[in-house]
Amino acid sequence: MRTPPNERVDSDIVDDGAHGPASGSERRCVLSGETFPREDLIRLAVSLTGEVLPDPGAKAPGRGAWIAPDRAALEKAIVEGHLKRALMRAFKGGPEGAALSYSDELPQLVEAALARTLLDRLGLELRGGNIVLGSAKLAEHARSGRIALLLHASDSSEDGRKKLDQAWRVGCDAEGSGMRGTVLPLDRNALSVALGRENVVHLGVSGHSGSRGGTRKASAADRIGQAVTRLSRFMGSDPPD
Repeated sequence: MRTPPNERVDSDIVDDGAHGPASGSERRCVLSGETFPREDLIRLAVSLTGEVLPDPGAKAPGRGAWIAPDRAALEKAIVEGHLKRALMRAFKGGPEGAALSYSDELPQLVEAALARTLLDRLGLELRGGNIVLGSAKLAEHARSGRIALLLHASDSSEDGRKKLDQAWRVGCDAEGSGMRGTVLPLDRNALSVALGRENVVHLGVSGHSGSRGGTRKASAADRIGQAVTRLSRFMGSDPPD
């Protein structure tokens, strides 16, 4: 069911997982007790058999518990037993007729789910015409101000990154700022498989500032940027602003 419009912003549980994130809403991390924008957190959901699993898209029905994208904190909470206590409170002991449980590999499951969410998002945006591939084409688009977000594979060369970063700064009228593209926590093989192309080392998200098309393209950059940020933060490698 939908969450009532007067739901407290510090709630750490919500029954609206099937309806996706609501822009501007906040949730409380069940581990730290701190409140964050909902889109910055990771939702955990419980299956009919009582197993707690990651739900990064916030689409699973029923109760959800929210945690900050911090793998070290999650691993510590598992070792110290804090996670078990927090989840018992959040899920009221688990579904009827099933004991609440989670795998010691929950951190790996969360990381894999976040990576898959990012890769799926890239695939969707490619099909939507919002992704630019190929170093030469990407440099041209970047230099002419048509790239809203520049991304590099984790195993890309420093020289290749520098050339595209420079072209991007020129197109953004940000020469001398030191602005750089984001190095993803994913290698070229993962990107190539997700996008169905060979040797994807660099990619850009199209954007034209100030136009109707630019608004749509910028939102694609926002969607991808959010997925990149959550995965990077969870892995302890915050991307640059």
